[in-house]
Amino acid sequence: MTSTKRPKRPIGWREWLVLPDLCPTPIKVKVDTGAQTSALHAFRLKVSRNGDVPIATFVMHPHQRSTRDSVKVQAEVVGYKKVRSSNGRVERRPVISTLARLGDTSLTIDVTLTRRDEMGFRMLLGRSAVRRRFLVDPGRSYVATPKTMGTMT
Repeated sequence: MTSTKRPKRPIGWREWLVLPDLCPTPIKVKVDTGAQTSALHAFRLKVSRNGDVPIATFVMHPHQRSTRDSVKVQAEVVGYKKVRSSNGRVERRPVISTLARLGDTSLTIDVTLTRRDEMGFRMLLGRSAVRRRFLVDPGRSYVATPKTMGTMT
């Protein structure tokens, strides 16, 4: 039997990502193979119930180091995850599942919601999102997406 493995697409340590179900604006992400799950900057985060379904309501700023273009978002919470952040603090975060577009590849990813005010990137793309699909080149940026993509909106 022959295996028909698809070759992994190259990506850089930072890329532009679109979350079409949450926000039409491309978000500059840091590809972080040290983080298992992806994380999105979310503030004014509230989780409420619509019947039996937990719903996260939050606001996001898609632009790095900017508060312009606030986007109010609602998404179904698919679970919770305890995450140890880079400062060593353990936090219980809601997890949503959403469509992500990286270059010409669309995939569904799990994303934890947390405040990332002090962090350089509005989103981290964790290894569970890139595993078996992409090959990360840590010496390059914007391999799958043009650097100018963030200015096209």
